[in-house]
Amino acid sequence: MSGLEIERKFLVADCEAYKRAATESSHIQQGYIPAQGATVRVRLRDEKAYLTIKSPSKNGGLTRYEFEIEIPTSDAQELLKLCSGGVVDKRRYLVPCGEHVFEVDEFYGLNEGLVVAEVELSSENESFEKPDFIGREVTGDPRFRNSSLLRRPFCLWRNTIEEYREG
Repeated sequence: MSGLEIERKFLVADCEAYKRAATESSHIQQGYIPAQGATVRVRLRDEKAYLTIKSPSKNGGLTRYEFEIEIPTSDAQELLKLCSGGVVDKRRYLVPCGEHVFEVDEFYGLNEGLVVAEVELSSENESFEKPDFIGREVTGDPRFRNSSLLRRPFCLWRNTIEEYREG
């Protein structure tokens, strides 16, 4: 798969509603190989593996070029050893809503407690129906990028996000 990736990202306000609405889920582990001017991701998703290259994002984090190819899982396991900063561990739930499918990621490890939803669009101006569990939009906020969560895990800054403040 290659082409322009246009997506919007949101915090999840109701952490049980998306699980009830999900049609499937998968376990994902992914890491990032150091690269200048691009993001190079290695991903294990259940029994499959992928290598993805993404350009820097444009338009406030809304749009970027993406190239993805399926690779043997044994290759992905070796490539993950080259990744800097460790591996992001999460479960992804697929939640249909209207004409779209929201991908809801529930993070583990040092990012435990963070739940975000993304929806891919065919154009930057495309309208879409939001499920009830969708909270504040965080598209373009670099803290919520998976690659950023490796460098600065959610546990270090969760109290700076109103929706996650304790007490």
